[in-house]
Amino acid sequence: MGSPRTLVLWDIDHTLVSIDGVGRDIYAEAFQVVTGQPMRRVAAMAGRTDWAITAETLRMHDVEVSEELLGSFVAALAEAFVVYEAEISQRGRVLAGVREVLDVLAGRADVIQSLLTGNMEPLAVGKLRAFELEGFVDFEVGAYGMDHEDRAVLVGLAQRRAARKYEESFTVRNTVLVGDTPNDVLAGLEGGARVVAVATGSSDVQALKEAGAELVLEDLADTAAVVRALLGPSDL
Repeated sequence: MGSPRTLVLWDIDHTLVSIDGVGRDIYAEAFQVVTGQPMRRVAAMAGRTDWAITAETLRMHDVEVSEELLGSFVAALAEAFVVYEAEISQRGRVLAGVREVLDVLAGRADVIQSLLTGNMEPLAVGKLRAFELEGFVDFEVGAYGMDHEDRAVLVGLAQRRAARKYEESFTVRNTVLVGDTPNDVLAGLEGGARVVAVATGSSDVQALKEAGAELVLEDLADTAAVVRALLGPSDL
């Protein structure tokens, strides 16, 4: 067996794509279905899991959170996503350089690309499918927003899924998390992954550095620079 492959775990929202506004609409639809009342406000979403967002949003409306209710909300989110799926590609966009970087990495035998996202799996798949990005990643070894409330736990979960499928060990030495928020950075640092942060969301370069990111890029537009950041200067 040759050198171990690198597991690259991508965040989705504001890292790969931007679909401002649609996420809140999906939550509002699901909230109305599950509780029978309109959603007055939604919990902060940036860098958080659907589990955490759902639980906090329900509590903000004085709705008692239970495992059964969370299950109902998940189902309603998936159904609401179908309603809004067409709007995602219309109202959203793929961020600069993303398609090129995903394509280059997908062509390498020493890289496995997947997701570490706060989105529950059906939403994650749907968002990438809306922009024809789904062929670049292995969804089976990703970790998603209803796998656990704590984003850091998702890192180890993705590593174990990749280890089972590819029969290799994935640790901080060969796992890279790419995201745009301080929560992404903390997830990698606490969960056991290198972190490459991108200032394509609401957090600027300084905020991401202060959160502890090993390396911060302004964006993903320079394909060669991104590959160097993820894999090292000798891996071009």
